[in-house]
Amino acid sequence: MSSTISNKLRAGDLELKEKVVAINRVVKTTKGGRAFSFSALVVVGDGAGVVGHGLGKAKEVQEAITKGIEDAKKNLIKVPIFHGTVPHDQSVKVGAAKVMIKPAAQGTGVIAGGSMRAVLESAGITDVLTKNLGSANPHNVVKATIKALATLREPVAVAKTRNRSLKKVFNG
Repeated sequence: MSSTISNKLRAGDLELKEKVVAINRVVKTTKGGRAFSFSALVVVGDGAGVVGHGLGKAKEVQEAITKGIEDAKKNLIKVPIFHGTVPHDQSVKVGAAKVMIKPAAQGTGVIAGGSMRAVLESAGITDVLTKNLGSANPHNVVKATIKALATLREPVAVAKTRNRSLKKVFNG
């Protein structure tokens, strides 16, 4: 968790686009009948390496989405993007959802399922290979994808810890 705390951002002056990942109708049975409410899982991002997710609950769908957007703006992280893709492979498990993310060659596109695709596109990643190896529950898949992106390391930082320059590594 310490890696996700270190790269949190504020939504103040960012142009964020929101995507609704899942809307769930919840029914509570009371002695007076049934009470319906809605929960909305929302992903926001600026398309340039900033992404966040949130959950909103309300009696109306639109109100739940609005609450989800506000929650997502409180949970923003910065993602390292290297030539439109992720810098290295990453595997993360959250709950029963296990997510694998791999860098891809330019022009590959975003090869990902629904929940993961929303997070990766909101982050601004254009080429990536992914696989959901566990549960398809959208809540856990989104959390696992965000955690995987948060634990990625910048190529410059890795090269510095290894006392190498990127020019030596990538030949130019």
